[in-house]
Amino acid sequence: MGGPGLTNATKLAILNANYIAARLKDHYPVLYTNDKGRSAHELIIDCRSFKKAGIEVEDIAKRLIDYGFHAPTVSFPVPGTIMIEPTESEVKGELDRFCDAMISIRSEIQEVIDGIVDATNNSLKNAPHSYKVLLADEWEYPYSREKAAFPEPYVKENKFWPAVSRVDSAYGDRNLVCSCLPLEVYEQAAENAIEA
Repeated sequence: MGGPGLTNATKLAILNANYIAARLKDHYPVLYTNDKGRSAHELIIDCRSFKKAGIEVEDIAKRLIDYGFHAPTVSFPVPGTIMIEPTESEVKGELDRFCDAMISIRSEIQEVIDGIVDATNNSLKNAPHSYKVLLADEWEYPYSREKAAFPEPYVKENKFWPAVSRVDSAYGDRNLVCSCLPLEVYEQAAENAIEA
């Protein structure tokens, strides 16, 4: 890249982060901006106020999967926040798609706050929605399969299907389970390879 290329990449990363901040500022508080309201190459949106309605930052992160995004960093450096770090390689269309997803999720949060949807059985609390859940014979949720799987029209064109639905992350962090084959299978394979 050289000096000029690195400088340009840095400028674009900062521009991208501030573009997202400008699009989201009416929907989420943005933390740690300068006196002109600008952030650096990353921005931190504050989701702590949603906790009063039972919505955790993890719910937002999991719901982003249904919109086709890997969740950004959550609860770092501030608990209850999302740190968004777009790189210099993100095109405006992708930034807009991400912002549209975050704005749509904010609308879903508002439905919980306003009591329009159930506080514990909603598209945020049940996210992400795997294809196994969506194709099951019985649908036990108070919202449509369409809302679960295709919350925005663009998702239909390029759907990412998560392999599993909600997992208790804290439990999983404390109780690791190996899904490997028994050690004997690997030992037998090694013996067979040596004999061959």
